[in-house]
Amino acid sequence: MAHIHNFSAGPCILPKEVMAEAAQAVVELNGSGLSLIEMSHRSKPFVAVMEEARDLVRELLNLPDRYEVLFLQGGASLGFLTAAHNLMRKGGSAAYVNTGTWSKKAIKEAKLLGDVREIASSEDSNYNHIPSDISFPSDVDYIHITSNNTIFGTQWQSLPQTNAPLVCDMSSDMFSRAINVEDYALIYAGAQKNMGPAGTVLYIVDKEKLGFTERPIPSYLDLRVHLEKDSMFNTPPVFAVYTSMLMLRWIKANGGISGMQERAAARAKLMYAAIDSNPLFTGHANLDSRSQMNATFRLTDDSLAEEFDKRWNAAGISGLKGHRSVGGYRASMYNALPLESVETLTKIMNEFAAVNA
Repeated sequence: MAHIHNFSAGPCILPKEVMAEAAQAVVELNGSGLSLIEMSHRSKPFVAVMEEARDLVRELLNLPDRYEVLFLQGGASLGFLTAAHNLMRKGGSAAYVNTGTWSKKAIKEAKLLGDVREIASSEDSNYNHIPSDISFPSDVDYIHITSNNTIFGTQWQSLPQTNAPLVCDMSSDMFSRAINVEDYALIYAGAQKNMGPAGTVLYIVDKEKLGFTERPIPSYLDLRVHLEKDSMFNTPPVFAVYTSMLMLRWIKANGGISGMQERAAARAKLMYAAIDSNPLFTGHANLDSRSQMNATFRLTDDSLAEEFDKRWNAAGISGLKGHRSVGGYRASMYNALPLESVETLTKIMNEFAAVNA
């Protein structure tokens, strides 16, 4: 395979050793004589996979006993609705902070079930910052935030202090930095942004917060149903769960959450230094809201775009084009991205700026 520096915003980059082991499992899982994707999900080999994946989440995040772990389907897009169904009471309300495309979609889904208050938004500035000085209500069933915004390159730098239960879509920075899980009633995260391949979504839920909505919940959206069935209410996405398990093993072997946090800080420091030190580039996100996962930037002179694009393409860089909502460029720097890839990109940026300044 050609050496590609993969800055794709999702599906995310995975370590080569994880992909190699996942590929082997598609042929045959652990000497079972069967492919991972053809065996029963209730067979002992796959049940062991599911149990290990859930146990690794508990270990890496040091989960208290009252928190449960699920690997389900539907991605964060179904999580928008699942969160509301499980935590918004009949006739109740919830508060949302609108920091980008995905939080806006979450708001839309929650409005199907009750009163949704948009208590802060950065939409009027094309989501270039995380709102500050937010007044968080205490008379709502929960407060919802999106921890990292892949499209616009912003990230919550510190957790908001609230009296209401906190729900977080953590799809694009899960396992990249230390968190205190006890601050949350529910975390959900699509695997394909920072944890594994597309197809599964991780839920971490305080089970003591479930069962109080006084509304009927469709079986598939009821987290209690999935807890009773150990993530096996229906056939789980076996390949996505297995590969996420391999990725969790890799995280553990590479320093755990603290190791991932150090790697993220090193990549982001190098990337933003190249953006800030070169007059040909400018960042989209405000300095105090910058994401360590997704650095968004653009050229100050668009007439140079063709030349710049040729340079990074020739270096084997992939996935750098920005989302249409922002334009420019987006360097997604997820857990498995080696520092070498950021060094390659920033070297090109520095050389390009030196020639064209």
